[in-house]
Amino acid sequence: MSLTFWAAIVIVLLTLVALLKRYETRLVLCLSGLIMCAVAMDPMAAYNQFAKSMTTGNLIQSICSAMGFAFLVGYTKCDIHLVQMLTRPVKSLGLFLIPCCALMTTIVNAAIPSASGCAAAVGATLIPLMIRSGISPAGAASAVLIGTYGSNFNPGGAHPVMISGMAGIDPMQYTIDYSITYATVSLVGIIMITVVELIIKDYQKPNPNDALKLDIKSVAVEKVNVLFAIAPLVPLVILLLGNTYVPAIRMGVAQAMLIGATYTMLVTRANPQKAFSEFFTGAGKGYGNVLGIIIAAGVFACGLRETGVVSALIEALKHSNEYARIGGASGTFLMAVLTGSADAAIFAFNEAVTPHAAEFGMTITDLGNVVSTAGQLGRTMSPIAGVVILLAGMAQVSPMDLVKRTTVPMITAWLVLILFF
Repeated sequence: MSLTFWAAIVIVLLTLVALLKRYETRLVLCLSGLIMCAVAMDPMAAYNQFAKSMTTGNLIQSICSAMGFAFLVGYTKCDIHLVQMLTRPVKSLGLFLIPCCALMTTIVNAAIPSASGCAAAVGATLIPLMIRSGISPAGAASAVLIGTYGSNFNPGGAHPVMISGMAGIDPMQYTIDYSITYATVSLVGIIMITVVELIIKDYQKPNPNDALKLDIKSVAVEKVNVLFAIAPLVPLVILLLGNTYVPAIRMGVAQAMLIGATYTMLVTRANPQKAFSEFFTGAGKGYGNVLGIIIAAGVFACGLRETGVVSALIEALKHSNEYARIGGASGTFLMAVLTGSADAAIFAFNEAVTPHAAEFGMTITDLGNVVSTAGQLGRTMSPIAGVVILLAGMAQVSPMDLVKRTTVPMITAWLVLILFF
């Protein structure tokens, strides 16, 4: 191993420390990649990679349109109508509210791919509902948290778009191909969180006054409008039907999101100027927050390639094919737990290693899918993840109260992932 290689290893370790200290993720990844390229005597490689990643067409179209639509849905309160429509039939289920609310969160997260955005919309309704039904505040928040990796079902999500782009297939086709994986992992998590909360006795005799102690701003609507409620699901239905039973309406993710936005603006009769402004605000945040991390991860991966770390890793994986999938899933899972961010670890690994999956006996989509799912599972049991802190604040409990409930379900789901998928 060369001196350049070992210098890169030191930089990678320092990068991990910086991420653990919660420094700006994009800055840390970009700076680390630039330093590694400089050590390899080619600093321009980092700048070239940054510029190249900025204009990745399929990523920009899908992610920005999906985030723009999510912001529009939030602005028009269609997400609240959807949540309240889903909660109507389950108000008196008692203990079984736990799996039902987790499943509802998964459904809403499929329409609103931001974990924190989904948690904010869903938690404001579901957490008080569960508490009034006798579920502890920590148990209620954990049930919502367990559903916040439902974005796997959204073909406009960052990870499906990135992995399908590498493999040269349509994002919706990729999502359909791995829907059984996502459904199984989600179901395992939902079942296990119910078992855990039953064991630790999170369900007690209902006390309607308990929910009044929470400082959660009411976002309820007086009457659910079904046309409003189905708005968040319109793009998903179009994409699903177009790629299965009605090929005549097959289209790209961006087009489906724009049709969903058109439908939402028409049925809600929202102020078009404000609504369109909100859409582009979301699109801009999608570029800055989601694509920003993808760009930074690309620069970091470029540094790893320039210093020979990627080639050494691939060579090692060639001689131990059976461990490639487990190694990728383990690394991103642990990184997400430690740093609270699934995206940084997933994007870096998928950018650097996943394109070479065929060299150690795997397909790009198989490896990318396992890595991205494992990272999201790890994030869901990290006490410093943004969505965990958000839900803990809404329920007025410690983030560790949520994590001690989601740890067993997430580890179980991770084991199912690496053993069967």
